[in-house]
Amino acid sequence: MARTRSFLLRLPPELWEEVKRWADDELRSVNGQIEYVLREGLRRRGRVKDDNRADDVAPGADGSPSPTAPATDGGLGGSPA
Repeated sequence: MARTRSFLLRLPPELWEEVKRWADDELRSVNGQIEYVLREGLRRRGRVKDDNRADDVAPGADGSPSPTAPATDGGLGGSPA
């Protein structure tokens, strides 16, 4: 299992509430939602490969959408790379 790194992230209360609301909508924890958004942003900008995950978790098991879930831009804006 891959090791994770912990760090403090300071967010304005309004931003925290928006991320929390979004995470709740997608049945994720706030931490899982932030990780998902970061991974998607990196993937869309060509910084990581789609199959280059830090762990071997089945789709959906970590709170990420399953392959059958409808595709969304995840609020990142722009078109996929």
